[in-house]
Amino acid sequence: MRFVHTCIRVRDPEQSLRFYRHLGFERRGRLNFETAYNMYMGLPGDGDTLELTVNRDRDEPYDLGDGYNHMAVAVEDLDATLATLAREGIEPEKPPYSPGGRDDVGRICFVRDPDGYRIELIDGGDFATPQDPDVPS
Repeated sequence: MRFVHTCIRVRDPEQSLRFYRHLGFERRGRLNFETAYNMYMGLPGDGDTLELTVNRDRDEPYDLGDGYNHMAVAVEDLDATLATLAREGIEPEKPPYSPGGRDDVGRICFVRDPDGYRIELIDGGDFATPQDPDVPS
């Protein structure tokens, strides 16, 4: 088995494409349906891991619910990425920080895409998720 993609629904495809391109995603292809279409994106050297679904004639914002939290993207240079996004009017929820004050996990921050989806930006392109030893609950 392997992970294939994450799908999110977007209202303004051009605005969403621009946002995800600033995070390093490349547009790969499109699949058309009668009432919607999918735009596939991926990071260099990776598969088409992001599917942006556009429902035709959708004007209302999507209800993101309380189950979705975020997706994470490791960026080569967090400060440079934030500067690029700032030129597009996209600001982080709060300044970059080290989760839990732990220097061993590096800096992160969260931004929102044009539809309100939270994206965690992780400083450093060669990122591995830190793990603590299992502790009995």
